[in-house]
Amino acid sequence: MTSSGAYRPTEGGEAAAPGPYGRGFTAARDLRLKLPSTHDAVRLARSMLRHFARLQGLHDREVETLMLVASELLANAVDHGGGAAALDDSQLVHGATMGLHVVFVGHGWTLEVADQGGGDPEAMRRRLVPSAAPAELDERGRGMFLIAELVDRVDVRRTSDGRGLVVVVAREDVRR
Repeated sequence: MTSSGAYRPTEGGEAAAPGPYGRGFTAARDLRLKLPSTHDAVRLARSMLRHFARLQGLHDREVETLMLVASELLANAVDHGGGAAALDDSQLVHGATMGLHVVFVGHGWTLEVADQGGGDPEAMRRRLVPSAAPAELDERGRGMFLIAELVDRVDVRRTSDGRGLVVVVAREDVRR
């Protein structure tokens, strides 16, 4: 870890966050994290993801698009996907975790965020349709609409253990 708290890849492109935070950077063009479902962990994931995207040569504007999409999906996982809106580990319920996996392929990227909050994949898909704008007076609910506007593909499925949802989004032919 650097003095700023950011994780840096080691020689060979590998770095791992300590303890329960997953394996971190890989020599391949992907980043996979398993994190506690807390808003503190969202900040850690954003920091690692931003650094990794820059290492992959992603253009600044595309880094910001990726960051917005990842932030919205991770915050949703904390607030609605088993994290009970926990700010930090002291508020974490039942050790809930969330996962992030981003892969840079060709000229694009694919991002998956998984949670442990149950949920209905079909209901989530309906919220991820660009035409499903939230009511003007609604104070919340714009995150999924924004995601749908920013990505080229989106899908939602159950996690392999059936305990939560995985949201998969992709952007194709982005600037590097």
